[in-house]
Amino acid sequence: MTGPSFWDIGEKKKLLIFQRSFHEHTLRMRVVLSQLPLSVCVCLSAVLVWLFFPATLQNPLFLVFLLSQALLLALCIVVPWHRLPFASFLVIPVLDMVSIAFGREGGQEALTGLSVLVVLPVIWLCASGLYPKLAIALSFIGPLVIVWSPLFARGDLSEQSLTKPLLFPILILGIGVSVSVLTLSMVRQQRALEQKDEALKEALDVSTKQERLLNTVMEALPLGVVAVDGDGHDILMNRRQRQTHTLATPPDIEDPNESQLLVFDTDRTTPLPADRRPVRRAVLGERFTDQLVWLGDGKDQRAFTASARPMVDDAGKFAGSVVVFSDVTELVNALAAKDDFVANVSHEFRTPLTSILGYVELILDDPDVLDARSRKQLDIVRRNAERLLTLVSDLLAVRSGQIAIQPHTVDVAELVRGSVSSAEPRAAKAGIRLSMNLPDALEAHVDSSRIAQVLDNLVSNAIKYSPDGGDVEVAAWEEKNFVFCRVTDTGMGMNEEEQAEAFTKFFRAGGVRNSAIPGVGLGLPISKAIVEAHGGTITLESEPGRGTTFTVKVPA
Repeated sequence: MTGPSFWDIGEKKKLLIFQRSFHEHTLRMRVVLSQLPLSVCVCLSAVLVWLFFPATLQNPLFLVFLLSQALLLALCIVVPWHRLPFASFLVIPVLDMVSIAFGREGGQEALTGLSVLVVLPVIWLCASGLYPKLAIALSFIGPLVIVWSPLFARGDLSEQSLTKPLLFPILILGIGVSVSVLTLSMVRQQRALEQKDEALKEALDVSTKQERLLNTVMEALPLGVVAVDGDGHDILMNRRQRQTHTLATPPDIEDPNESQLLVFDTDRTTPLPADRRPVRRAVLGERFTDQLVWLGDGKDQRAFTASARPMVDDAGKFAGSVVVFSDVTELVNALAAKDDFVANVSHEFRTPLTSILGYVELILDDPDVLDARSRKQLDIVRRNAERLLTLVSDLLAVRSGQIAIQPHTVDVAELVRGSVSSAEPRAAKAGIRLSMNLPDALEAHVDSSRIAQVLDNLVSNAIKYSPDGGDVEVAAWEEKNFVFCRVTDTGMGMNEEEQAEAFTKFFRAGGVRNSAIPGVGLGLPISKAIVEAHGGTITLESEPGRGTTFTVKVPA
């Protein structure tokens, strides 16, 4: 295998010279390239004179023309123009005009029109963009001197002889003006492009810095982040998400698609359908928060919550989505342990509570054992023991998701009146005005004790969370075979985040936790479970500082 020949290297260098833009060359090379067209034309003219008019080569003026052109080309090549003042090279086209004047006078009998060569230095002057007014003046004065100098030398200064050749310098002037205008326009465009180029470079630098910052932040996040485009292709994935993806990858599939990943439902064993998988939902443009899934299999299985937010383009069309995965295995295990603890403690509480209630009932059934004062005290013990047993039972029911109900025909209006009557002493003590908006009767097929429990919880909360007084209204009505109960207060209210968690077990709003208001956060979850056991719904509307409204809807 042989290397490139000397000819190949030389040809490549030549091609490289001509492939570059003019402004990319050194100043010396630009001067040479500007002079080269005239030098080539002079060489061709010399060859034509030598072939067809050899006698012209004896003319000293023509010889001066040829020698001066050779000398000027040599100066272009030899002189270090970059070390001289920048506009020094413009002396070359001016000297070219002088040289062409000698050539015209010495060779016009052989080659007519040699003076046309002056258009090349004129173009050079005007295209340089330097001293445009002077360049335009020289584009007229130079050709004028070329055509008038022989007349002055011969003393032929008649008006006719001086006017006759004026068209030539005027024509060259027009060419010079055109070249100057185009050059100035190109210079302005070049400056504008340079400014845009600088702005683009600055924007690119800023974008590069932001990209580095984003990559650093993404890699430092303890969350898995993946961004997908509108077609579902991954466009960004951080280190944590790559680890998460590896966890969900089946061992026998090197590059699985979304449907092949090991993604399971909350029971940890049921594979999640493709349309419910977080990334698939995100590709479909869904917005969701904290979807719980289990990834992987066996002892390495981990719990993750996934949240997605869609991206839109300038036209408002869906352009992709960002999905964030958070490892919550420890939290899920802690919650499971907490539920098991609550269940175990509740089971342990039921036996002694049942025993206490049994013996209290036995004592109360014997009228000869107790005096009136002791009987009253034991009634208080029984009532509180029954309340505690109900709470324990409700804790177990909420954990299992099952609330036992025994529906029968009930006057719901009477239940509301009883609940409000029981709450009146507490309301009066708190400076709260209780009111009712009820029909005379409102029958429904429900469990009276359970619905009463719901009403007691809602009315009690309305009073409890209105510490500065206010109004609480309880309303009930029937509409389209459904019974509605509404409890409205003017108390503390809740923000959107607190409303979303209101029916979560053991949840208490921030303002409530920071106050002395008692509670464990079970009233609303239990009420929700009771209402749903009836086939109904419970909703809330609230605004911080403006109060809260709970609405219960159950089939009549």
